[in-house]
Amino acid sequence: MPETLLEIRNLHIEATAHPPGERPRTIKIVDGVSLALEKGKILGLIGESGAGKSSIGLSPMGYGRGGVRITGGEVILNGRDILKQGRNGIRRLRGHEVCYVAQSAAAAFNPAQRLMDQVVETCLKHGIASRAEAERRAVSLFKKLSLPNPEMIGERYPHQVSGGQLQRVMTAMALCPKPDLIIFDEPTTALDVTTQIDVLAAIKEAIHATGVAALYITHDLAVVAQVADDIIVLRHGNMVETGTARQIIKEAKEAYTQALVSVHHIEHHEKEPTAKSVLSVKNVTAGYGNGMIKVLKNVSIDIYPGQTLAVVGESGSGKSTLARAITGLLPPQHGEITFDGCKLSNRLADRTKEDLRQLQMIYQMADVAMNPRHMVGTIIGRPLTFYFGLIGAERDRRVKELLEEIEMGTGYINRYPAELSGGQKQRVCIARALAAKPKLIICDEVTSALDPLVANGILKLLLNLQEIEQVAYLFITHDLATVKSIADSIAVMYRGEVVRYGAKSQVLAPPFDDYTDLLLRSVPEMELGWLAKAIAERKMASAGN
Repeated sequence: MPETLLEIRNLHIEATAHPPGERPRTIKIVDGVSLALEKGKILGLIGESGAGKSSIGLSPMGYGRGGVRITGGEVILNGRDILKQGRNGIRRLRGHEVCYVAQSAAAAFNPAQRLMDQVVETCLKHGIASRAEAERRAVSLFKKLSLPNPEMIGERYPHQVSGGQLQRVMTAMALCPKPDLIIFDEPTTALDVTTQIDVLAAIKEAIHATGVAALYITHDLAVVAQVADDIIVLRHGNMVETGTARQIIKEAKEAYTQALVSVHHIEHHEKEPTAKSVLSVKNVTAGYGNGMIKVLKNVSIDIYPGQTLAVVGESGSGKSTLARAITGLLPPQHGEITFDGCKLSNRLADRTKEDLRQLQMIYQMADVAMNPRHMVGTIIGRPLTFYFGLIGAERDRRVKELLEEIEMGTGYINRYPAELSGGQKQRVCIARALAAKPKLIICDEVTSALDPLVANGILKLLLNLQEIEQVAYLFITHDLATVKSIADSIAVMYRGEVVRYGAKSQVLAPPFDDYTDLLLRSVPEMELGWLAKAIAERKMASAGN
């Protein structure tokens, strides 16, 4: 009979909110959730932002992030309630019986220490193994996780490996002390789709090879279906549905679960260009270190009024560098950029106020793109004052119009960013860009950090606003599924070059070059066994590998 490793009974987790100008109030994060996990099994915790999945996932470590506290219930690991173990008991538990793999490996590693020193640290701290023994185990795990040059990669520093490789090194660090349980907290969300496949496959194989149990936290049901034995669907701190991966994918009972399973990408029919290009990039070459490191190589693209050009490729392909060159943040060494028929100055500092107004940008991380001390009305109102001189009642009226356009309503005008969800923050950033009445908006991975349902809402909003305002988009992404939903034309980038370019119907029609084929096959599908099939049918390795 399978042995239960972890049992959570009637878990309650709360936090205290401090709204500006109001008294502190208690917020329920998790409301009476129970679950059980057997040894050697993987349990997926899925839900949108704010569902409570990370708070539940971190409870086996006796940890509450950012003022979150466990206020009730039991967390029984290896037959004992860890909430009654005291601080010293929890310290002995962390990094020995339970280990954690964070979403952003780049932020989790110490940049000043070699990888091997960090991977074996927990083993040495808990006296689990000698240095030599821990290093031998680390090298063995590097091999299991398909890392290049496993005997020597531990001598590198974090910045000397790719994002996908660093995520696998972090998985090796969690496996090294031979824990009973590993908590994976969105380990592939920050990775591009091709690297995500490598990391998912490596995690799945390593878990089965070592026999460790795992909690896998994510907002992407298609991803968790590839690795989990069982899945729990969460919403607003409550359990919506639980079952095997097959039951949840094929026979979901609850309406919310069915919505997650059936989330489909928007049908967008490409438009033919009807006017001259609003932006033209011709033979642009750009790089860093006084041009010693070339990132863009002879890139040429055109964007037309009221249309969307999607620039797609893996991390490091040059997508965001192209945006930096267009905005003047990274002056090109060669080539020419023209906007609305006029040549743009290469440097941002040399551009006119009108140049700045007509070319706006929406960033990937809305959290860090807004001043947390400013209310929504001030954030959206600043470009209205800067570009058009609007103040007072006139500015407030236009802010309210923009809030209605982004489908939020005027009730949010006096809220701070901390009081908004991830999707609402991104909508405010869209309104701020629209406030300048630009002809072109650069959207840099604007949906990659959002839940699928929320991301779909943002894409629909962008398409609706494009119809109303006739604004053009340069849409940067690594996800070809998103591209199908929004693009009129596509530029596929690989190692600084445009390798495939044209109308969406042409670029997404076979025959494909090997790289475009890799991108298409790497888009997660809501299908059991998709991961193994995708890897088996690859024609080339990802650049991050």
